Amino acid sequence: MGILEDSLDQAAANTVTRPAPKSANAQMRYLVKQFKGTGAVADALGISQRTVERYVRNQIRQPRPDLAARLARQVRERWQPRVRERAKRMAATTTGIVVETRARFGFTAAPGTTDDGRVRRITQHLPPEYAARLFDARTAGATEQQLRAVVAEGLQEQYFKDGGRRAQGVQVEFTDIDYMEIEF
Repeated sequence: MGILEDSLDQAAANTVTRPAPKSANAQMRYLVKQFKGTGAVADALGISQRTVERYVRNQIRQPRPDLAARLARQVRERWQPRVRERAKRMAATTTGIVVETRARFGFTAAPGTTDDGRVRRITQHLPPEYAARLFDARTAGATEQQLRAVVAEGLQEQYFKDGGRRAQGVQVEFTDIDYMEIEF
């Protein structure tokens, strides 16, 4: 996964209303319930079915660090899916998203301007239409570059062009991303 996809996953995880199970045993029981069986959980985690059964019966309490990470990731991906979808739907229709990033922004503009690329830290609200395009592109299986293009266009229109009030001919280049955080 890329920086943008990870940011979208984290933003969705931040919308949950209840905390996910913490202990390995509770996480394993939750996954068994979600997958409707121990065999599917074992396949998803890359362990034996017998090991899953031992976690469910509380015979094993502490997983290895690599298994603990896989277990937490599987639970996080499946925890409160309707709440996450409702938050995405609301962002795509009414509220939009907030993007905070530190990246290199360069410009294609008229000759003689001083629009050389430089690292900027930007926090900007993007309207619902950009959120909808971003979610639709991700659902359609877009690459990290295609997702970045949607965010770059949104930042170009909202931050640099101020919704069409200035810098009419500017084309923004969005590269060298240090970090990106998205909130719904």
